[in-house]
Parts: sequence; structure tokens; C-alpha cells
Amino acid sequence: MKKLLVLIFLFPLSLAFSQKPNQPSSSEIFLSVKKLNVLGSVLYLAAHPDDENTRFISYCANEKLYNTAYLALTRGDGGQNLVGPEIREELGIIRTQELLAARRTDGGQQFFTRAIDFGYSKTSSETQEIWNREKVLADIVWVIRKFRPDVIVSRFPVGGYGGHGHHIASAELGVEAFTKAADKTAYPEQLKFVSTWQAQRIVVNTGRWWNKDISADDEGVVAHDIGSYVEELGLSCNELASLSRTMHKSQGFGSTGKRGTHEEFFEHLGGVQAKESLFEGYSTSWDRVDGSSNVQKTVSELIANYSISEPGKSIGILLGLRNDLKKLKDEYWKRIKLDEVDAIIKACAGLYLEAKCNDFSATPGDSVHIEFELINRSDAKISILSISSDLLGSNLQVDSALANNQKIELKESYILSTSAKYSQPYWLEKTGTLGTYDVSNQELIGTPENNPAIVFEITIDVEGQKIVYSIPLIYKWNDPVKGEQYRPFAITPPVFVNFSESILIFADDNNKVIDLLVKSASDNFSGVVKIKAPKGWQLNKSEWTIKLENKGDEQKITAILKPTSKAVDGVITANVASGDSRYDMALSTIEYDHIPTQLYFPKSEAKLVYIDLKKKGSLVGYIEGAGDVIPQSLEIIGYDVDILQESDIELENLKKYGSIVLGIRALNTNERIGFIMPVLLDYAKAGGTLILQYNTKHRLKTDNFSPYPIKLSRDRVTEEDAEVMYLIPFHRILSSPNKITKADFDGWVQERGLYFPGEWDEKYDAVLGWNDKGEERKDGSLLVAEYGKGHYIYTGISFFRELPAGVPGAYRLLTNIISYGNE
Repeated sequence: MKKLLVLIFLFPLSLAFSQKPNQPSSSEIFLSVKKLNVLGSVLYLAAHPDDENTRFISYCANEKLYNTAYLALTRGDGGQNLVGPEIREELGIIRTQELLAARRTDGGQQFFTRAIDFGYSKTSSETQEIWNREKVLADIVWVIRKFRPDVIVSRFPVGGYGGHGHHIASAELGVEAFTKAADKTAYPEQLKFVSTWQAQRIVVNTGRWWNKDISADDEGVVAHDIGSYVEELGLSCNELASLSRTMHKSQGFGSTGKRGTHEEFFEHLGGVQAKESLFEGYSTSWDRVDGSSNVQKTVSELIANYSISEPGKSIGILLGLRNDLKKLKDEYWKRIKLDEVDAIIKACAGLYLEAKCNDFSATPGDSVHIEFELINRSDAKISILSISSDLLGSNLQVDSALANNQKIELKESYILSTSAKYSQPYWLEKTGTLGTYDVSNQELIGTPENNPAIVFEITIDVEGQKIVYSIPLIYKWNDPVKGEQYRPFAITPPVFVNFSESILIFADDNNKVIDLLVKSASDNFSGVVKIKAPKGWQLNKSEWTIKLENKGDEQKITAILKPTSKAVDGVITANVASGDSRYDMALSTIEYDHIPTQLYFPKSEAKLVYIDLKKKGSLVGYIEGAGDVIPQSLEIIGYDVDILQESDIELENLKKYGSIVLGIRALNTNERIGFIMPVLLDYAKAGGTLILQYNTKHRLKTDNFSPYPIKLSRDRVTEEDAEVMYLIPFHRILSSPNKITKADFDGWVQERGLYFPGEWDEKYDAVLGWNDKGEERKDGSLLVAEYGKGHYIYTGISFFRELPAGVPGAYRLLTNIISYGNE
């Protein structure tokens, strides 16, 4: 797989294996040729996707031509999502792919640790305890030893200036790992795969938001202008960085390109202190490799003679360079530069190698039908010798010349091994802890994603030299609007069972109909679906025989579930027995235009929650904001929910709703909210109950969202078990229709709430207060005001997290909020 990865990172504007391939332009190839003369590495380190400085990564990768990587300690699972309803594991998958899209854009590589983004933390000590600091520290050391950076750059400082506890922890652990990576007594089990490594220095990329007066004249500080224009790309590093930054779409980080100088500052943290340049004190040329004089000479000749109009003419010199490189004793740089040369030869030859399947997935034991497209678009003498795949147990001898621009197409069929692994994201194969994924395979740790499900090794002869290229099997089709489309080929179970709801809420002893969808991922599947409920729950039926003739066929199964007097909260599970095999996975497909389609196979189960719940009113209007599943959660407990469009926002039409709820960050994401809010406020004034969920004060689309002044802040309570205080104990919102007790605040997940108002008019009742340990109480999480004949409620309580997690007290409290005024 080495050559595949080098292709991704060598040409910054090329696309990954799971998207449409992009042949680099001749000028981009020349940039890669120049990189052959550069032997330097830089590792950027921070806590989350989107923490990285894409300007610096773009500069190092494209102007300095260093091997540049970003180590994000987490995959961002605990963040918010502006593009859809996915949270937790599924959001982590999205943000992983967004980081990979960013790196494909700015030319960097991407690494992770096993740390989980468990939500906002205010202290490094809490973060490191939850993460299991030794595991995460070991992972950072592993990445340093494997990547071997000359310079490590932390996004955040040690101490309190990083804000988020994850940020501070990333810096503290990075500084410790800087030293331990060179210590052979630290994590000696890693040394079976890598050697110890001592980076030259570690610095912090100081941000103006914590040191607005920083200067290159300060002690221990060096500055670099990273606004360079890269002629071969036709972009400045700043423009490239904005394209990279914009890949973080789930976080709303679209960025506008800038041009001109841009100065960044770097403060010394450890190692040899830089005096003038971050990159001083070590060689980044071939001088660092013994016996490389012939290599240096050949690379210089290659650069001097490269023809932008005829890149294929460089293939001969590149082949000579391959021979020189093979003689080197430095295995690390020999491997890296051989891979770079092989990628450049492929690009100079216009060599297109593709393996596409007739479907996007297959199951172990299935037949897979594959078409190969092979073409050389140069005058070089190139032959295809063989095409092999270890997983498919195949070694196809081709032995065909590839004449200039004469395509070879081959069609082959294979049987997928019955031992083939499913394409489950490797970090989700096992259940981890709150703070750490369970990954024991040392060689997987740090890698951003699974290797392609099926890889072909294509051996070619170029002017007498054999080169092996790895290509992934992909699925390709034509969309009538978007044109040629690609997605990764996946290996899946033969059948999936999805509950229609991941949470089943029971508010009384009545029966509830539960629906399951059985979907076949292979032809001629038959088996028995079995459902098992925990003690105290009765099913009218628990087994069904199914037969699905064609791949993609579906069968709906319906059962009736009833809680008894002994029912306790638990999990209802489903599986399908077929022969000696048992399948217990559901299917989640994550599809967005900016990332490759992703598959995730969670367990086939649903959480059962029995809640003593009363409600008033039945019809709720909902105006969507950023992705959340509040409407579905309300429907589960018996509300009729209408998703309102702008055309529905007319006062007379709105009067039929007892309450109208705005989704999370609606004030940040709805471009028309400034026109909608006056009507919604009139609705409240006329007797309705208007409920706003959390928004951020950054990028508000309107400031006129409340009847009386409210000033949003960054106040939040991150401890999910923070003690709640009733500021107005007898407030009706705490007593009707459900009596809210302290027990209703047990079992919450991740946090209490976020982005509370920090100031508000005296006409609001502040109902609840809570605080994280050692902090002042935050009273702005639930504000209630009478307005005209109706009511206005603003809440930063994280219902968008608590309801999908099935937290009973959150359902009871939100029901009271929605019922308020529906007397």
C-alpha cells in the first residue's frame, strides 16, 4: 500500500482512492520532482479535526516541500454537526474524512491516536484521566517514531491558554512525547516496528487570541512569513489553506482565500532552541544521507532538464535515479524517495490504472466482477506484466505492451474469500471506554482509516525496470446530473437488521408497535430473524423466517412490545441466523458530497426506556437548524411534529401549534431567519409558546431573535453530572405536567448544556443553575418569559444529545417546556 499512500500525499490536489482520480498537471509533477531534493519532516499536533493551522501545513508541504503531517489526537466525535444529524461515532467518521479531504487539498498526511473526543473539558487533568493518558502518550510517541519529524509544532501552549482541556492536554502530552520518543526504555514494544527518534525541537504555534502582542523580538520566538505563492499550483499557501479549511463543513468552517504575506509565530518548548528559523540546525538535503552523492547529482539533473510540455521525457532519468536510490543504506529515506520516484514515473507517463467493480459491495464468499482499465499516455516502453490480489488469491499474468494512448481493458471474476474482513472502521470494531478506542494492533494505531477493502498489485515493466503499483478496487457509475461518480468498494455482512428507532420510549403500559427492516446484501439469502427483549418486556412474536432473493431486497418485520410491571430499562436486540452463522449488525450509510461515502455497521439493537411521562398539547411546529433528531424524538413520545418551511411561517397558520421549536443553531444556519423571526415573535405574543435551542454568538444571521434583550456567551457546563440548582423552585415549568426532581438529572451524557446566555433582561425567569467544579454558577441555561398572551423560552440545555441517548429526565423536562402555556 505504500505507493498508493505516496500518490495521495505527493500531489496535493489529487484525490483519494475513494473519489474520482485526478491526474496531476505537468507543473504539479514538477513540484514533486523538486521535492525529491528535500529531506525534511514537520509534524503538527493538536486535539481535534479543525484545530490544525492549514496555512502552516500548506506552507510546509508546498513551499518548503517537507513531509508534513497533522496528528489530531481525536476524531472529533464529541462536536456538533452542521451538515446532518450524525453525532458521536458517526460524526467521528465524518470528521475523519473531512480531515483526509483537507490533507488531500493542502498536501499533508494525517494521523490519529486512540483518544476519543468525549465532549468539552475544562481541564487537562480531567482530559488525561478520561483518555487514559498512558495509551494516548504511547500513541503520540508511536507516530513520532514512525513519521520521524525534525520539528514538532503544537497548536496550543502548555498551561491554561489553550482553553479546552483537550487542547491543553495535547500540548502537555506532546512535550512529554518529544522526549520519550528518543528513550528506548519508553514503550519498548514499539521498537519491533520502528526505531527511537529525537526531533530537533518542539515549539508552539502561538495564536494571537492568547498573545496579541507576540513579536519575533521576544525571547524564544521565531517568525515565518507563510503567505508564499506556489507557482506550480497557481495558488498561494493562504489560498490553498482556505480550500483545505473549507473541508471542515460539518463544523461550518468555510473559508475565504487570502493573498499576500502572513506571519506566524513559534515559541520554544523543548529541544534545540531556534534562533532565526524554525528549520535551522539540521540538514534537509541529501547531505543527511551517507553515500547519496550520485542521488543528489541525478536529482539536480532531473530538475534542470524537466520539460513542462513533455514530462514523459524525464522517465529515463527517473529510472536511473531508482537505481541510485536502491544502493542507499538508509532504509528510511530510501523507501520514501523510491515511493516518490515511482509515483512521479506514473504521473509522467500519464499512466492510468483502474479496477472497478460492478457493485459497491460484496459479502465474503460472493463473486465479484471486475473491469480493469490500463493506459499509458507517453512514448515510454511500458508493459503490464501481472495483476494480483492476496485477498482474492489471484495472480493474473497479462504480459501486454501498453502502446501510447492505446487502452487495455480486461474483465475478470473472482470469489471473495469467506475469511474476508468487513469494512467496519477499524477503531469501531470493539467497544472502547468513554475516552479511548480499543485498538490493539500496533500497526493500525495512528492510521486515519482502513486500507481499501480489496487491493490489486499491478506489476509493470518500464524500460526494463519492474515497478509495482497498488490500486484499490472502486465502484464507479454515472449520475445524470453530477456525471462520473466514485465510492469505495466495501465488504459487508450478507444481511442487516435495522430497528426503525434507536430509542423506544414507553410512557405508559400500552403496547407499542416496533418496526425492523431486514435488508439483504447478497443474493438468495434466507434465515431466521430473532428478537430478544430484556426481562419484564413481552413480545407477541420473536422469530420470523425470511427469504430475500436479490441483493438489496428488503423485508419489513413488525412486532408488538409491551412493558410489564417488572419492566426495566434495557436493550432489545436482533440477529439473523443462517446455517451456522449469526449476523447482528445494522447498516448506517453516511453520504455527503464533500467526502467519500462511508459505511458503518453498529449493533442491531434499540434502547428501551420506560418513562413516567405526561404531556399537554399534541401538535408541534419545528424549524430545522443544524442537524439534530429532536423532531423524531418528540414523535417517539407521541407528539405530531410538522417541519415548517418559510412558506408556512404566516401568523394565522402558526396559531394551530401549541408550541414552535427552533432547532439547534437555527440562528446561525438559516439564511432566512431574519425574515422569519418577527412572525415567530408575533406568534408568541398572540398566545403561542416559542422555544429556541442553543446558538453561538459567532455568525448570527440576526440579532433580533428575542422579545427582550438576551446576550449570548460561551458559558457551558461540561460535567454531565453537575449538580442542578432550582433558582425558582416552584416555577410551573418544573412542575407541570411532570414534577421535575433531582433524579431527572441523573444519567445525562457528555454535558449539561452549552453557549448559555450570559446576560438577559429582568423580564426573564432564570429557572436552573449549575456549574462545573471550581467555577461560578451558570444561570442562563433555561430562560422563560411571558410575552403578550404567550411565552418565549430560550434554552442551551443539550437536549440534542440527551434525547438520542434516551435520558428519561431530559424527555420529561423538554416535555414540560413544550407543554408550557398549553393549559
